[in-house]
Amino acid sequence: MKPALARDRRALTGAALTVATAVLLGAAGLVAGGSGDARAAGGAVVLDEGELDLAPRLVDGVLQLQIDDRSSGATVVREPSAVVLHAGPSTLQYTVDPLATAVGTTTLDSWQLNGWEAQNIFAPEPGWNGSQAGGDTEVALSGFEGPGDFGMASYTPEMDNVNAPAVSYLGTASSVQRSFTLPNDEQRLLPTWQFTVEGVYRLTFTVRGGGSTDTETLAVVVGDDVEPEDVLPSDGSTATATPSTPPPSTGPPPTAPSSHVIDNGHLDLSARPVGGSLRFQLKEGSTQSYEWYEPDVVVLHVKPQARRKITEGYEFLGAVGDPVWWLPIQQVDGLVWPGFSTDQFKSSEIDGRVTFSLDAVRGPGSVSVFTEGSVGSVTTHAHSGDGLPDSFDLAVPTHRHTVWAFAEEGVYRTTFTVNATLADGTEVSDTQTLAWAVGDGVDPSTVVPGEGDGPTATPTTTPGTTSTATPTGSTAPSSSTPDAADAAGRMEPEITPASTSSGAPGSSASGSGGTAAAGGLASTGAHVAVIAGSSAVALIVGGGALYLVRRRRATS
Repeated sequence: MKPALARDRRALTGAALTVATAVLLGAAGLVAGGSGDARAAGGAVVLDEGELDLAPRLVDGVLQLQIDDRSSGATVVREPSAVVLHAGPSTLQYTVDPLATAVGTTTLDSWQLNGWEAQNIFAPEPGWNGSQAGGDTEVALSGFEGPGDFGMASYTPEMDNVNAPAVSYLGTASSVQRSFTLPNDEQRLLPTWQFTVEGVYRLTFTVRGGGSTDTETLAVVVGDDVEPEDVLPSDGSTATATPSTPPPSTGPPPTAPSSHVIDNGHLDLSARPVGGSLRFQLKEGSTQSYEWYEPDVVVLHVKPQARRKITEGYEFLGAVGDPVWWLPIQQVDGLVWPGFSTDQFKSSEIDGRVTFSLDAVRGPGSVSVFTEGSVGSVTTHAHSGDGLPDSFDLAVPTHRHTVWAFAEEGVYRTTFTVNATLADGTEVSDTQTLAWAVGDGVDPSTVVPGEGDGPTATPTTTPGTTSTATPTGSTAPSSSTPDAADAAGRMEPEITPASTSSGAPGSSASGSGGTAAAGGLASTGAHVAVIAGSSAVALIVGGGALYLVRRRRATS
C-alpha cells in the first residue's frame, strides 16, 4: 500500500461490502414496449432501476447501438431514442477524489450510477457490452446537452484498496477525452456515470467499427427537479412536454397547517431544562447557530433520496431487497440528521442518566432506531415492529446520533417520553409526539404536526415550500451546518438499553434490548465524508458492511 500522503485512506467501519450476485440473461430480441413499463412523453420507456447494457451490435451487417434492458427479468432490446433514463435522488453521493479527477470536476457531491453504493440503492445500472459488434468498437461522446458536467470513469473500492489510479473513459470537461475503445471481448464494462447538477441531460453517442457507424441520443433525467414522464426522449427536438394540469378546484383553498418543516441538516431530540423541570424539545442547527422548537409544531421530512435496499443482516427491517427509508448515522447533505441530546443539562443537575422512551408509533410501517458495531453487529435501541415501548439511557451531557429506518413511505407520528431525576431527587418527564413525512407520497407542508387531527393507521408487528412556525426561543438564525464543537466533552461510549421490547422473544434479528455487540451513538463532529452513501447517501445498508471514507476532496 502506498504511503498515507498519497491520499487519506478509508476508515473501514464494517466488514467488506457484500457484492450482490448479478444474473446476466442472454438477449431475447424482444420488441420494446411491455405493458408494465412506465411511459414518458412521446411513448418513451422510463428506466429507473435494474440492469441494462448499451450494446453496439451488427444488425443485417450494419452496426447499431441498442439497449439491452434486463430490469424486468427478461431481456428487452430497446432503441436509445425510445428510452428516458432516470438517475433519481438516491443516486446523489459523495464524489471520491480520484473519481472527480478522472472526469475533470471538483464537485464534492454528484449523482452517480454504478457508484460505490450501487448495490444498495434503487437505480439504473448501465453497462457497455462490446461482444456483439464483430470487433473492437470506438465509442465517442459526439454531442452533449445538460445543466452540468457528465463523465464516465472507473474507481472501485478494490482499486482504492491498492491505490490504483482511476480509469477515465469520457466526459464533457475539457481535460477529459471524448472517446474510448470498447473491446470485442468485453461483455459488461461497468464504469460510474457521474452528473454534477440536477436536470435533463442528452448524451449523444457515436459508435464506429468494421467500417460502420451509428449515432444515438440518450435522454437522462437526474434528480427529482423534473418528472421523467414529462421528458421527451432522444434530442427532444419537439420540445419538452407540458405536464397535464388538473382542473381548478371549485372549493375554498385548503388551509396549510401551522408547522415548521425540517427536511435537511442537523437536528437534536433534546432533554432541556425549562422552568426548573425537563422539556422534550427540538434543536435545529449547529452549536453556534440554532433554534428551539416544540415537537408539536414540527414536521420532519424524510426525502425520497433516503430510500435504500434492505440487505443481509438487516432482516429485522423487512425482507432482503425490499425498500427502506434510511437516515444514516453521519450527516448527508439533503437529508435531515436527527440525533439525541442531553447536553443542555450539567452533570451536577441530574442524578443518574436521562431515559428516552419510544412509547408509540402511528404510521404505515415500523420505525427503527439503532447503531452498528465495528464488525457488522447491530444494536437496536427502539423498534416498533416487535412491540413498544422501547427505552435507552444517555449520560449527561451527551450528544449522539443513530440510524433511523422507516419501513414504508407515508405519515408517521412517534410519541417519546423523556424522563430523569434531578439532583434534588425530583422526578421530571415530558411526553411529546413528533410528526414525520416519509418519501414523496405526501407533501410535508400539508401534514398537521404533533398528534395530528385524525387517526393514522397503526402498523401491525412486521419484520418545496416550508411553513415556518414560531420557535420557542433562539440564540441565532437557524443553520443546518454541524459544528465540531458539538462533540467537545461528550464522548459517551455507549447507549444503554433501559428496557426491553414487549414483543415476542426472538421476533427481531437484533432485539430491542441491545443483545448484539454494543455500538455507541456517534458523536457529532466535523463532517466525515462517507463514500458508501450518497452524500446524499452516506451509509451503505448492507450486510453490516459499511465503508466510511475520509478522503481529501479534489481541488483541481
